Amino acid sequence: MRLSLTRQVLKYLPFIALPTVLPVAGAPGISGSDVGRRATVCNGFAELCQKSFGSVAFVGAHDSYAIGNPFSNPEGLATVTTQLNDGIRMLQMQAHNQNGEIRLCHTSCTLYDGGSLHDYLTTVSDWLNANPNEVLALLIVNIDNLPVAQYDSVFKAVGLDVHSFIPSSTPLPAGSWPTLGSMIDGGQRLVTFMDNGADASVSYILDEFTHVWETAFNVIDPTFDCNINRTSSNVDPSTTMYLINHFLDMEILGNPAPNLGQLNVTNSASGIGSLGAQVDTCVAQHSKPPNFLLVDFYDYGAGSVFEVAARINSVQYTPPSSLASPLPSGASPSSTAQTTSRPLNSNALSISGVFSLEGTLPLISGVIGAVVGPYLLFL
Repeated sequence: MRLSLTRQVLKYLPFIALPTVLPVAGAPGISGSDVGRRATVCNGFAELCQKSFGSVAFVGAHDSYAIGNPFSNPEGLATVTTQLNDGIRMLQMQAHNQNGEIRLCHTSCTLYDGGSLHDYLTTVSDWLNANPNEVLALLIVNIDNLPVAQYDSVFKAVGLDVHSFIPSSTPLPAGSWPTLGSMIDGGQRLVTFMDNGADASVSYILDEFTHVWETAFNVIDPTFDCNINRTSSNVDPSTTMYLINHFLDMEILGNPAPNLGQLNVTNSASGIGSLGAQVDTCVAQHSKPPNFLLVDFYDYGAGSVFEVAARINSVQYTPPSSLASPLPSGASPSSTAQTTSRPLNSNALSISGVFSLEGTLPLISGVIGAVVGPYLLFL
């Protein structure tokens, strides 16, 4: 009798125990396809699955929506899908209120209109659905101080709310973030920060500066310091993650403009003025590397910005066999176009096959500074 009872208990034990072990399909942030998953490769590397989000370095694209924008990139920026395929894992954007619609614009929508937030996030959602082992961060500059509820409605409309990470408490110190593997397993693979206006009413849009501090932007000194420039007075910055703004400007008529002529140095993995050198400065000053490496023109340098991130993450860096090259001015962007990456100082880069692009970049920067410099003061 006792043996028979034991067999009955063992028979039904899995049905009793499983609900207490496995996530529940339909729970916030968890889809049916995510239940019971165990990620073995995270953001391209098995080693990253056991690392917390707060200890991983992500390469970010500054003004990521500015596809073909002549003011921030005269050669054109790859589409969002291509940026993500190339390895960008933080997308930064500047959001504006344009007749009641959230649009992504450079300083003003008159100067450059990169399209609606809805269309942009639809692309992000499609990419996340097609790449289930990737964790991605968004950084929204809420320049017109729109209510967070307005962003919430767009996220829900495109289905990104179900992918979004919701912390157990806020602010969440850098050392308390979950591992990439657990975020993937739980279906919460999107982390969204907003520079102002975030509040508890939308739990998955996080206040940036209580979680991440930043170095200075509009930098014209190529040595790039690592001083704390923007943070929240409500937290100890030593306990948070941090972001370095590694894009070099130059002064034209007293106004900042992108220093395009120095791109081959700025995006390098080593040397004075390089991304690698700023990371080394930061480690020496703060005893830990930055979490987010925000750059312009990531597609120059033959993947050097990704090499720096790989070094921080202690993973093997493999030079890309192909990387998106900037689109010629006026070309139609394609989310699948891939061409061999070329360093900025390559003789192959020319304008109309006559003028060296490297030689004309300072002139282009000067024209940009003279025309749009006053707008850039408000970035």
